[in-house]
Amino acid sequence: MFEVIDGKKLRCGYTTGSCAQAATLGCIYLLKGIVLNEVEIETKVGIKLKINLYGHTLKDGWATCYALKDAGDDLDVTDGIKIYVKVRKRKDFKVLIDGGVGIGRFIEDTPYGKRGEAAINRVPKEMIEKEVRGHLRGADVIVYAPEGEEVAKKTFNGRLKIEGGISILGTTGIVRPMSNEALLKTIFMELELKRKKTDEVVMCFGNHGEEFAIKRGLDDTVIISNFVGDALQYAKVLNFKKVTLVGHFGKLCKVSIGAFNTHSHISDLRMESFVYFLAKNHISYEVIDRVDKMATAEEAVCFLVDNGYNFVILDMLKGAINKIKQLVRNDMEIRIIMYTFRGDVFDSCGDRTW
Repeated sequence: MFEVIDGKKLRCGYTTGSCAQAATLGCIYLLKGIVLNEVEIETKVGIKLKINLYGHTLKDGWATCYALKDAGDDLDVTDGIKIYVKVRKRKDFKVLIDGGVGIGRFIEDTPYGKRGEAAINRVPKEMIEKEVRGHLRGADVIVYAPEGEEVAKKTFNGRLKIEGGISILGTTGIVRPMSNEALLKTIFMELELKRKKTDEVVMCFGNHGEEFAIKRGLDDTVIISNFVGDALQYAKVLNFKKVTLVGHFGKLCKVSIGAFNTHSHISDLRMESFVYFLAKNHISYEVIDRVDKMATAEEAVCFLVDNGYNFVILDMLKGAINKIKQLVRNDMEIRIIMYTFRGDVFDSCGDRTW
């Protein structure tokens, strides 16, 4: 299965949930005395996948095998990880699904799982149970990933109150290249967690912004990467009363002219935003032309600050708030804090600070 993105033909992959579903089916057949090196499964959305299986063993009533996670051409830290499943028959018509080594567990109650439960999402559980119900009266199913604890250190699981390993994910069963579906879902899940305890949230683009915010006493932070628009609109759905957006000028200058995905491949509008606000404030063509030729937003901001054009930057800050208000169309309070790497800070609740 392929998709064309940016003129390139990219291969789709399949989720850890699909791996677990496939390995479950392989174990079921192994309990029947049949070794399958490849199985075909049907995903939640009806797409059929053929997945290779490895490591078949049968011991003490437990059948075990594993599938290799294949992320296709997507950038995914779990690509290539071994997703093991072990299955044992039950006679009471129950299907009990749990996680073993390398599968994370919730450390507190969340909307996605209770404290102590394995981080196996609803759809993978449904698909695993579907495979069992098609062949057995019932079964114990344990999903595990020996590499999971190490790989999980590169994920956002800790922010979702999950420790000890990876999550078994997937709503469609398919990994679409460069779709960012998993990252967006993580952002939304974290926003839901924050909303359970507060109606105010601080959104940061990355680790640097989060460190900046925390040092200034701003709690309840969520890292939103480049997905400003998606995060803001979901905050509206969740009925947050106040959102504080913290970031470097290189990101927030784009928001000021209505770019709500700040990835440079999608909206590299940094200099255009400065040109717009300089022109809007009737600054001379010579200054506009000089700024337009600069290579970075950092350079442009520092030039404006050093030459007395703070009012242009403040207008840019107000522009960002206005664009956000137009996007969310409600009375949610918006605060924006922009900073440079050298230490300039502009805050909509107090203009410029140092």
